[in-house]
Amino acid sequence: MSALPAAPGSIQARVIAEMRRRIISGAAPSGALLSELALAEEFGVSRTPVREALKQLQTEGLVEVRPRVGTFVAAPSRRDINELFDMKELLEGAAARLLAQRGRVHEIDLLEENVRQSDLAVGADDRDRYAVLVEEFHELLITGADNSKLEAHYRTLMNQLAYSRLVTTSLDQPGRPMQSGREHHVVLDLVKAKDGDSAERVMREHVRASRSALLAGLAVT
Repeated sequence: MSALPAAPGSIQARVIAEMRRRIISGAAPSGALLSELALAEEFGVSRTPVREALKQLQTEGLVEVRPRVGTFVAAPSRRDINELFDMKELLEGAAARLLAQRGRVHEIDLLEENVRQSDLAVGADDRDRYAVLVEEFHELLITGADNSKLEAHYRTLMNQLAYSRLVTTSLDQPGRPMQSGREHHVVLDLVKAKDGDSAERVMREHVRASRSALLAGLAVT
């Protein structure tokens, strides 16, 4: 039996959080069958909080219910990925603009350290480390925008995209880590220069380049 992580909140909330974590991280792979009974036994809870958790995750787009068949981890189609990246581009572009307008805030310092660490990871060809830093860069951009509505929509979007499972695929494309790092540098320089228009434009171009690399990687898997 795998006990739920010790955390505040109801049993149902903890089940939701743990299942969401597994799906987003890839520990529960796309297309995997999710058995209410097996999960209830694993977590040491009744089936009710598991059933309600799966309903919530279905609302978030993380699981798919197939009548008379079962509940499965959602597997985004190519169209789903394209549509989600369209929204990612809009939100992250807006975040870059908003951050540029805020001036020298704490997130700028964190972004500077992030790109420094990213340069080291790319130089060492440490793609696992760089993938973590890529996610951190985008997270800092969103939090630095200081817009709770934008951040809430972004969280939902990234959960549906299960980005942690996809970023390594895009970074597996030849030359992509180095190019991605350069793009991060340009975005940060424009944000520091308070050039919101250019920061938004370049950030959107960066997201489009990431999507192209990802789809190229998916095409050969």
